[in-house]
Amino acid sequence: MTTETGTARDPEGYLIDPERWNPSAAQTLAEEEGIRLDEAHWPVLHFMRSYWTRNRVAPDVRHVVDYLIKEQGHDDKKSAKNHLYRLFPYGYVKQACKIAGMQRPRAWSTG
Repeated sequence: MTTETGTARDPEGYLIDPERWNPSAAQTLAEEEGIRLDEAHWPVLHFMRSYWTRNRVAPDVRHVVDYLIKEQGHDDKKSAKNHLYRLFPYGYVKQACKIAGMQRPRAWSTG
C-alpha cells in the first residue's frame, strides 16, 4: 500500500518509514481519515514529528497533552485531551499518529 505521494505503508495504512513523511503525505492520510487539516492540526503534527526526530519513537499521548498545556495554552489535561480528540475524533493512535507519519504504535497508553 502506498500514499498518493508514493510512500509505502503497512496494511493498516501507517507509514513504514517515518522519514518519508511530508505535509503532502499528511494531507493524503488525513483525507483518508475524513479529516480536513487546518491551522489547529499542524502544531500537534509538528510537535509529534519533532518528538519523533529527537527520540525515534512516537510520542505517547501524555507528551502531546503536556505540549498542548505548556505551549498551546490549554488550562489542564482535560481541556487538552478534549482538544486533541476534537482534532482526531477516532483517536490518537488511529488518526494523529497515522497522519503524523508514525509507525503504528504498539503496547502503550493511548489516552
